[in-house]
Amino acid sequence: MLERTYRAVFLISALLLSLIGLVFVQSAGSYWGEVHYQDSSPFFVKQAVYMGISLAIAYVLYRSPLTSRPTFWTYFYIGSILMLVAVLIPGIGVVRNGSQSWIALGPISLQPAEFVKVALLGKLASGMKKVKRKSWQWQHFALILLPSALIMLQPDLGSAVIMIVSAFVILFLAGYPLSFFIFLFVSGLASFIGLILAAPYRLDRIKSYIDPWNDPLGTGFQSIQSLFAIAPGGLFGHGLGNSRQKFLYLPEPQNDFIFSIIAEEIGFIGATSIVLLFVLLLASSFGIAIRLTNWNSFLIVSGMISMIIFQTFLNMGVVSGLLPVTGVTLPFISYGGSSLLTTWLAVGTILHFSKGKEIG
Repeated sequence: MLERTYRAVFLISALLLSLIGLVFVQSAGSYWGEVHYQDSSPFFVKQAVYMGISLAIAYVLYRSPLTSRPTFWTYFYIGSILMLVAVLIPGIGVVRNGSQSWIALGPISLQPAEFVKVALLGKLASGMKKVKRKSWQWQHFALILLPSALIMLQPDLGSAVIMIVSAFVILFLAGYPLSFFIFLFVSGLASFIGLILAAPYRLDRIKSYIDPWNDPLGTGFQSIQSLFAIAPGGLFGHGLGNSRQKFLYLPEPQNDFIFSIIAEEIGFIGATSIVLLFVLLLASSFGIAIRLTNWNSFLIVSGMISMIIFQTFLNMGVVSGLLPVTGVTLPFISYGGSSLLTTWLAVGTILHFSKGKEIG
């Protein structure tokens, strides 16, 4: 009985967040759509279609016996890696905002870095055994390193960080020693410094994070405009549809900075309600995970929810000025087919294993 309650709360929270996303994609993107497409609803219509497709695929994952088979996750992982390679090929990959991260298929664009996050977590968790003390397996590290390197070639630091952190949650739960994570932290810090030296614009982002007013019309622009949206919202906001920052002050407000528009329009109370929905999502998924008797099922559920919650934390941290700008979407809510589909792939997987299904 309790398992059904957790499952219901988890599903209802996810559905409510997606429906709220539809409302605010329309509100935040209406003027941008008028200016660029002479239509106030192109983002809403596309997001509604994306949501329908995402729910359908999530239901297939929920019902399909293939979801419990390690071979499914192996093929998914291999396919995602091939897509990551394809996106780097000129003529196939599409460059947007300085990153070659998309594959254009007519009117549809796919972002392979989104799908590989779910594929990696499924592949890693489905084949994971309890790690012996003070040991680690090189093949796990290779599974994480390969897609991370390909994503950084695009470059897409935000997606790589989310994927790596979520994978580390699985490794930690599997019993990897603390020394392993210390080694990775030192290696990651050195790599981070190397990435900054290789691309100075990342250092500019850090400077803008410390003091966005140092370059208010350049690297600090988004952070400043985001705060200009959040601060005047007060307790109850200006009212749904009454955002001021969406009038081309905040670039593409329906995407990464949609939470700024939410805070502006429905205020602290409304924004906090959305945060509480994410808390409910986390709490219910935790309730699902701790009741699973199969080790690999527990790992895969833990990895999937870690991905969703960490990405949520990262996005909200960016729009509120607590973290440097990284360019990640808000799960369920931000506009984008690949992002929404990836989130619901994770939801469908969690619901599948919530029924007590075992990997094998």
